[in-house]
Amino acid sequence: MAKRKIIKIAQELCNGCGQCIPNCPEGAIQIIDGKAHLISDLFCDGLGVCIGHCPQGAITIEEREAGEYVKQAGHSRHLPSGCPGSKMMDLRKKTGAQDSKAGSRQESQLCQWPIQLMLVPPFAPYLNAADLLVCADCVPFAYANFHEDLLKGKILLVGCPKLDDTGIYQEKIKQILENNQIKSITYAHMEVPCCFGLVHIIKEAINASGKNVLFKEITISIRGEKIG
Repeated sequence: MAKRKIIKIAQELCNGCGQCIPNCPEGAIQIIDGKAHLISDLFCDGLGVCIGHCPQGAITIEEREAGEYVKQAGHSRHLPSGCPGSKMMDLRKKTGAQDSKAGSRQESQLCQWPIQLMLVPPFAPYLNAADLLVCADCVPFAYANFHEDLLKGKILLVGCPKLDDTGIYQEKIKQILENNQIKSITYAHMEVPCCFGLVHIIKEAINASGKNVLFKEITISIRGEKIG
């Protein structure tokens, strides 16, 4: 195994703010148990783009033995920095001024960026006093009136319980609840069996946080109908 440059995260300095996550080109960092962790040497390119976004100075680069770097091609949920809008953005002022009217072009009700559950920092200011919509990522494609019926007035967290690590989902939701006054959580998912697993994960995260949060579940059929 050859030596190459890899980031190193000092756990004693990290406060779990998550600012490094949307600034990691390869999605190699995740928040686990309240701290940032390099999830695999294979996904770290060693360039250190994330270093300048750590307010605690917890990230450095070291040279050590590591497996050959593997670019995560095709796994777009972990490649935020390829987009100019990858940094955290609060879009609520824009959204609030654009209520759609009958017969007019429907406006986006998106309130923030990023939207992937893996990437949203648990300390993001738009999370406080928010109603959350946790959404399986197939729902907006299946349900035609997604923005008006489900998203309007809510902060969106998108994920796929079949493709991602639901343990990380549970920890991230727990952190969000612990660090913010969340008013409610709505989970919108498809009728397929793999989507139902996140119901338990969200409920467990609510229990672990010790918060009293209203939880609602919405099921969408493959034909795009609201069935529950």
